[in-house]
Amino acid sequence: MKLATYEDWQHCVTVLCGIPLTHDYIKKRIHDLSDHNNDHTRKFIDMWGEDHLKLVIGFFEQAKQELKE
Repeated sequence: MKLATYEDWQHCVTVLCGIPLTHDYIKKRIHDLSDHNNDHTRKFIDMWGEDHLKLVIGFFEQAKQELKE
């Protein structure tokens, strides 16, 4: 399921998947998703596309900013 809004993505990660958006988790996911040599990132692109990858990285960046506030 592609998630088009930050709120839907955040709900999916934190509620449906039960993953807290901690600084360390966000940092690791941004790093991994930005690495096109990472097997999981290549699979993500194959399944969801490059545009959705950029969107999800943006969601993680937004979550990182919210932690700073």
